[in-house]
Amino acid sequence: MTRKRLKEGLWLTVLNVFFIGLCFVTLIPILYALTVSLSGQNSLLSSDFSFIPKDLTLDNYREVLFGEDILTWFKNTVVLAAATVFLSLLVAVPAAYRFSRRNFPGRKAILKCLVLLNSFPAILSMFAIYRLLRPMGLVNHRVGLILVYTGTMAVFSLWNTKGYFDTIPTEIEEAARMDGASDMQVVLKMVLPLARPSIITTALQVLIYVWNEYIYATTFMTGESKYTLAAGLNALQATEMSGSWPVFAAASITVSIPVLIIFFKCQKYMTSGLTAGGVKG
Repeated sequence: MTRKRLKEGLWLTVLNVFFIGLCFVTLIPILYALTVSLSGQNSLLSSDFSFIPKDLTLDNYREVLFGEDILTWFKNTVVLAAATVFLSLLVAVPAAYRFSRRNFPGRKAILKCLVLLNSFPAILSMFAIYRLLRPMGLVNHRVGLILVYTGTMAVFSLWNTKGYFDTIPTEIEEAARMDGASDMQVVLKMVLPLARPSIITTALQVLIYVWNEYIYATTFMTGESKYTLAAGLNALQATEMSGSWPVFAAASITVSIPVLIIFFKCQKYMTSGLTAGGVKG
């Protein structure tokens, strides 16, 4: 028994060392970008590169915050992300609860169609979406982009939250109804609080999608005043190709900070929200 425990302890130690080393490897690109952003030299690759810059400076971050349009891009992205998260959950959560608790005709066929739509490559639908939005005057307009993002993420949100609703025992709802609770009270006061981890996790994933989305943003939005962060960073990199890679690196680090803060605040919900949401289909 002692030898078995010793083997298990040794194996766990090896696994821990391996995964810690893997984490350090995945952090190398981020550390590299951070080093470039703090460097006063405009060199992306050099033979004497060091993770500790020889000429440390914050001028690149000052240029990002006060010299570029990053605050405008940030505002545009926040508006798009907030609207998309709200509308996606507004559509997905009631639909997910309905699909989870009701066995109506065509239920399985609809779910299969939603999976098919969600697996369809977005790039192949660009022309069709453009033809739909142009007559309505929604090309180069936030509302058009919000509709595209919501349509893209609502299906994912539905599937993720439905999987979590499937894990909540129906006996809890039946007991509440026997105590005199209405259907609305059961949903608002019992089901939604229990499903909070899945809803928060889904909202965070929708936020990250909108924050990083590039193809739709550059296709349907033109003009620096309407850029999102992803589109703005691409434009910054294109115009500063021969000018300042440190400014581009500083901008990349800066726009990542808000999402990281939100992620760490919601981290305690991530494990239960992801694992329980994938238990049942």
